Amino acid sequence: MTARRRDSRRGDKLRPGGQIEMSRVFHALGDPTRRALLDRLAAGPVSISQLAAPLSITLTAVSQHLRILERSGLAQTEKVGRVRTCHIHPAGFDALEEWIRHHRAAWEDRLDRLAGFLEESEDQDPEPAPEPFLG
Repeated sequence: MTARRRDSRRGDKLRPGGQIEMSRVFHALGDPTRRALLDRLAAGPVSISQLAAPLSITLTAVSQHLRILERSGLAQTEKVGRVRTCHIHPAGFDALEEWIRHHRAAWEDRLDRLAGFLEESEDQDPEPAPEPFLG
């Protein structure tokens, strides 16, 4: 078993520096079933069996999806007695929000510079287009 696989089996969701791996967040959000699970968890903590009931999937499948959500920092489960309860975990959402904010700012800056460049070029007299060579 590789070191990476061992880390995954332990449920590690953080890089060594304590950061959420964004590829795991995007992977987790890429599946419609996992998004449905997160929608349900947004209403509050529930047991795995309550989470599975409206989705018509097995408890095993829900557990597998939850494992991916946990590794991405989007959900967390805890076992109390015989019941495993799930709830939203904000770390993955916080990391996603920061990633979006960073990239949005970068793109807004680029688009503002492009708009300025286009405004400048409109203000200048355009050079006449070269005559086509007809040979």
